[in-house]
Amino acid sequence: MLRHPLPLLCLLSLFGTAQAQTAPVITAADMPVPGDTLRLSLASPVLPATAPPLSRNGTNQTWNYAALQPLTQRVEAYKSVAASASGLQLVAFGPFGGANRATVATPRTFDFNGATLPVSDVKEFFNLSANDLRSVGFGVTFNGVALPVLYTAGPDVIYSLPLAFGASHTSNSVLVASVPGAGYLSQKRQRRNANDAWGTLTTPFGTFQTLRVVTTIIDHDSVAVGTGPGQGATLPTRREYKWLANGIHVPVLTITTIEVNGAQQVSAVEYRDVYRRPTALATRNRALDAGLRVYPNPSGVGTALQLAVPAGSGPFTVVATDVVGRQLFQRRFLGNEGVMSISAGAFGEFRGVLLLTVTTAQGTVTRRVVRE
Repeated sequence: MLRHPLPLLCLLSLFGTAQAQTAPVITAADMPVPGDTLRLSLASPVLPATAPPLSRNGTNQTWNYAALQPLTQRVEAYKSVAASASGLQLVAFGPFGGANRATVATPRTFDFNGATLPVSDVKEFFNLSANDLRSVGFGVTFNGVALPVLYTAGPDVIYSLPLAFGASHTSNSVLVASVPGAGYLSQKRQRRNANDAWGTLTTPFGTFQTLRVVTTIIDHDSVAVGTGPGQGATLPTRREYKWLANGIHVPVLTITTIEVNGAQQVSAVEYRDVYRRPTALATRNRALDAGLRVYPNPSGVGTALQLAVPAGSGPFTVVATDVVGRQLFQRRFLGNEGVMSISAGAFGEFRGVLLLTVTTAQGTVTRRVVRE
């Protein structure tokens, strides 16, 4: 018989509290693998008034983002290299690909500051090991031929594993895509990760013990069309605030900002979720809905799409998905121009109905677009 149960219970309680307050360590077991089909909700970039500041960092923090509302959703699917690659892609990313050998792939956009090449069926290939998760290149289809697009310097290390609080890592990479007669795109990227906080995160998906990683991305893109000279530009600094948890395989929450006139502006909010019916924020969306124009619609394959948003909208994002939630592309615009153009290459050979979701500080509106 226990003579002093109360002190023992107190010790057990303290032990449990200490366990709950331990910073999680993110390993390769917490990264995406072939067979993953992960649903993500996109919320308004205007954060709820109750949302904690992004500057909240350090140990044993509490972040409550339960008030986020899904505006649209997408599904991120990961497959094996054998199921994703063909032709020369199998040579580049397959078992004998050397430094370019990949272990998993997922559909991606191929966006260099809004410019694209006339390619389709774009996928990004990753290599996952105990030491890191790295992008080793892209696969594209041009004139019916599957081609690899490789890093000439790099690769782009997404995470140096394992991820632990207080650690940091910097990766430098150069990706070049050249299509004879069509032009070339190159991207010089610096990715800096700082694991600056850990604690309890709450979203509509649930409550998790998380490690926060702040990724700072500086891109310099160069674009040449046809045989003309190339033009280069350093893009606004982008930061991704990512909360990672054990067993989730993608960030539980990602808040992306871009630097405008020295200040960070939230451009995208995305979180892991289950299927939900998107919530229409009618009042805030009314001005955007009235002023948004997408044309021509219907539009033919090979035709660029023009997009006009209301004056003063500021930075905004455009996400295109098919009717079952598979993402075709995502674009970010600064909103300085009156009319933006989404090139035909962004849509590839897609034919049918797609949903074009535009998110600004005024809200989010989805347009039905037909490609013929």
